[in-house]
Amino acid sequence: MNTSTHPLITFIGGGNMASAIIGGLVGQGQPTSALQVVEPWDEQRERLATQFPGIGLLSAASADLQAPALVVWAVKPQTFKDAALAGQPFLADALHLSVAAGITSDSIARWLQTERVVRAMPNTPALVGLGMTGLFARPAVSPDERALVERVVKTTGELVWVEQEPQLDAVTALSGSGPAYVFYFLEAMCDAGTRMGLSPEVAHQLAVGTFVGAATLAQRSSEAPATLRERVTSKGGTTFAALSVMEQRQMQAHFVEAMEAGQKRAKELGREFGG
Repeated sequence: MNTSTHPLITFIGGGNMASAIIGGLVGQGQPTSALQVVEPWDEQRERLATQFPGIGLLSAASADLQAPALVVWAVKPQTFKDAALAGQPFLADALHLSVAAGITSDSIARWLQTERVVRAMPNTPALVGLGMTGLFARPAVSPDERALVERVVKTTGELVWVEQEPQLDAVTALSGSGPAYVFYFLEAMCDAGTRMGLSPEVAHQLAVGTFVGAATLAQRSSEAPATLRERVTSKGGTTFAALSVMEQRQMQAHFVEAMEAGQKRAKELGREFGG
């Protein structure tokens, strides 16, 4: 194996997000022999072994770990510290990429005793290759190391870099939690469709198709979302009637307030579990 082309990558945690990244890497030519996963749950290790034959699997960090070029920390915020302290003796020379919400790079650098840390905030559409990930790198991360992180993250969709770490809390509230907002509105649209006489299947198809189409139109258009909305809204028409109710209920203001609550919670996670 050419390690310069396919550097060894270790995942701490083998859940959905790790599986999505692994699947993306394998799909783009990364051999499973250049991947290893530390996953304590027997059932999940068995699932990974079936899905990615040849991948290295361990139940805990130990001297059996090969020295990786990159470690992807795909663990929950509340378990990160314990996992980091357990893994640090075996992963000292690696670049570290965290996908855990809220945990600051200061905490990660302290636990792992290295300044070569990148934080990422992905979202669940990564599972189908359409993710959106925000990234922040500490100053010690080199341009080549940034490029390695980009190569890994791009297997799951698009990415953006932020220059100030606190901006990742906004990324968390906007795109990290964002799919749940979409699903919430889809639920409401499907419910409304069935109340208005459509079958659940037809309502679901119409709602999902509308979201996909509108999002694609917004992605391909150079116009602002407000302009696109105005183009669909004829005064006195059906869209105008629906949006008038939303404005009367101050839905936009409440939505912004809800996202700010998500941003606040992201900050709190860092304080709660970053000690």
